Amino acid sequence: MLLELNQIIVPPGQQLLLKNVSWQMYENILSELGEGRATKINYYQGMLEIVTPLLEHEVNKVTIGDLVKALLEELDIECRSLASTTFKNEAMAAGVEADDCFYIQNEAVIIGKKRIDLTIDPPPDLAIEIDITSRTRFNNYEALGVSELWRYDGQSLEINVLEDGKYVKSNTSRNFSQFPLVDAIPQYVEQSKVVGRNATMKAFRNWVREF
Repeated sequence: MLLELNQIIVPPGQQLLLKNVSWQMYENILSELGEGRATKINYYQGMLEIVTPLLEHEVNKVTIGDLVKALLEELDIECRSLASTTFKNEAMAAGVEADDCFYIQNEAVIIGKKRIDLTIDPPPDLAIEIDITSRTRFNNYEALGVSELWRYDGQSLEINVLEDGKYVKSNTSRNFSQFPLVDAIPQYVEQSKVVGRNATMKAFRNWVREF
C-alpha cells in the first residue's frame, strides 16, 4: 500500500472508502489492525470500507441487540450472538462486520466453534446494522448469503429478507414472523432513552408474553 495504516485517521461518524484493494491487502489490513479496534471493516470485490461509529450508533446497537436477546429468551429459542465478528469468503470476494449478528436456526451447527469458516459453515441467520451516518450496502451481505438483514436509521427499522440471492424489503421478520417488529423495535429503542434500559426490557418482555 502507498499509505501506512497508522497514517489513516477516520473520525467518529465518518467512513473511508478505498478502491482496487486486493483480497490479500484486505487480509493484511485485518491482521495488522487486529480485533481490538474501534473501526469496522467491510469489503466487496475490491472496495474496502472503514467506518468509525458514533456514540449514538453504539447505544442503538446495544439496545436492539438486547431486545433481540430478550425476545429469543422469552420464546425459549437458543441463539448465539457473534456481535461484530468478521465474516468473509474469498471466493465471493466479500467480507463484512455487522453491528450485531445472530445464529438462530443454525445455532446448533456453530455452537462451540472458535472460528467460523463460511466455506463450510452457514452465515448468521440475522444481521443488524445501525445506519446513523451511512447506508449499509447489500452486496457483501447478499454474497455471503445472510438470510435476514435489519437496518435501523435512528427512527425506523427496515427488515430485508434474502430471496433468490437478493434482498427484498419485508414487513415481518423471517425469524420472528408473528411479531410486528418494524413498529415495536423503534418504539422500545426510543422508550429506553426516556425510562432507561432495565425498565424498557421489562416492558418489552411483558409485551412479548402478552402478544
